[in-house]
Amino acid sequence: MSAEQKSLNVVVYAPALVGDEKRPLAIAQGMERALRGLRLEWTTSEKDGLIALPNRDEGIVTDKANGGFFFLCNDDENHPVTLSGWENPDGLAAGGPPHFQVSVSLPLDAVGIAAAVDVLEAVGDGARAVWGKASLDGYGGVVAQQFRRQGDKPHVPPYGLPSLKRPRDNPAPEIPHYLGWLNYWSAATARAIGFPDPVRDAELLSRARLTATGGWVVWLTDMPLDLDNPAHLDTLKRAYARFPEIGGRSTP
Repeated sequence: MSAEQKSLNVVVYAPALVGDEKRPLAIAQGMERALRGLRLEWTTSEKDGLIALPNRDEGIVTDKANGGFFFLCNDDENHPVTLSGWENPDGLAAGGPPHFQVSVSLPLDAVGIAAAVDVLEAVGDGARAVWGKASLDGYGGVVAQQFRRQGDKPHVPPYGLPSLKRPRDNPAPEIPHYLGWLNYWSAATARAIGFPDPVRDAELLSRARLTATGGWVVWLTDMPLDLDNPAHLDTLKRAYARFPEIGGRSTP
C-alpha cells in the first residue's frame, strides 16, 4: 500500500486459540465470502516479497504461528486487503488471560467501505470474538489520548471525548475498551452494556445487524467516522453517553 493510500482497520478480540482450532480458516473463508472476488492466497517475506499459497487452507489450520495464523493478503496493489491473527499476551480486562487478536486492513474506497460491515461480521463471528471495531487508519491515535494515565490531573481527551480506563484496568473482558465507527458486540457484550433497548436505541437499531452467533454489528454513521464532522462527533459523544460501561466509565 502506498503512502497516499489510506485504509479501514478492522480488529476483533477473542478467546485464545486452544488445540485443533477451526477459527482461523473460518475467518479467512468468511472474509472471502464477505468481499466479492477476494482471494487471500498470498503471504509476504522480506526476502521474496509476495508468495503464493497453493495450500492455504491446509496451512492455516496446521500452522499456529504466534498463537494465531500467518499473514495473508490478496494480489492487488490497487485494492490491497490483508489479514493476520496472533495471541496478544495482554488480557482484555484486569488480570485476564492472553487473547486472540485478529487484524484486517481494507482499502478506503467505495468497495472497502461498502464491504466493511460484512467483513466485520464475518471476522467477528468467525473468531467467536468478544468485541471488535472498524475505524479509519489513525483513529487509534485519538483513542490512545482518551485513556487515563496515572498522574493525569486533569485528563482532557481531544474533541471533548470522554476519558476511558486503560485496557489493563478494564473491569470485565466483555466490556469494549472504546467505540469505533463500526462495532462488533458479542451477545455477552450486548448484555453487559444493555444493548439493545427498544426505546433508547431506536436510532442505533436502524444501523445495526444481528449476527448468526447472536452478536451485533452496529455502525454509528453511514460513512466512516470523521471527528472533524460536527454531526459525526455528536453521534460518537451520544453513543458514549448511552453506554457508560464502555471504557469502564461506570465503575470507580
